[in-house]
Amino acid sequence: MASTACGIDIGGSGVKAAVVDLETGEFTTERIRIETPKPATPEAVAEVCRTLLEQLEVGSDIPVGVAVPAPVIHGVVPFMANLDPAWAGINVDELMEKHLGRPVVTLNDADAAGIAEVAYGAAKDVAGTVIVTTQGTGIGSAIIVDGVLVPNTELGHLEIDGHDAEKRASAGQKTLQDLSWKKWAKRLQRYYSHVEMLFSPDLFVVGGGVSKKHEKFMPLLELKTPMVPAILFNTAGIVGAAYHAARKAQG
Repeated sequence: MASTACGIDIGGSGVKAAVVDLETGEFTTERIRIETPKPATPEAVAEVCRTLLEQLEVGSDIPVGVAVPAPVIHGVVPFMANLDPAWAGINVDELMEKHLGRPVVTLNDADAAGIAEVAYGAAKDVAGTVIVTTQGTGIGSAIIVDGVLVPNTELGHLEIDGHDAEKRASAGQKTLQDLSWKKWAKRLQRYYSHVEMLFSPDLFVVGGGVSKKHEKFMPLLELKTPMVPAILFNTAGIVGAAYHAARKAQG
């Protein structure tokens, strides 16, 4: 596998990029951020990605991975919630290759974060099934089995007790409804025990800003599966995209 790769993480407010040392998962360049254009059309965002690569002086021999806030099915984005609706139906692999002038590997942003935690973070060297959830406005998810990603899972949208799970159990709902840690933990218990029943994972990793306060809620949960907080936080999307691109380039 290449020794370095570039990761680009496209978000609703900013597009971020850096070159990653694939041995350590650490940045070898500064992280550069450019505000997401408005409107965030595919062409406009792809041009921002091109600018980031130019500013980082990424050589043509360095693999490039791009994390997008949507499912990516065989290179195609079926729908887009956080950027311009024009993304729906776009082959984002082809779009990025056209604008960046090189082959590009794209993937869902929660999947990128999950890959990063398995390769370098809280799930490193854990065999079996790892489920990484990112707790924010919604609940993002990634399932990795013995280092292999099962892409585009949407475990935040499981229906539990007649509700979309993330509408009850996300960190965003804790804030919105002003729930105590204890009350929120009851909702988390219902959610994670259901996921546990469906997948029998070997480890849960919980990311998102709230995981920095993991001692407030994790001890309140009664699960058979070990649960740990994420380690990489804001770097995970870039690191996971870079790592994924390098593995794909390796074949």
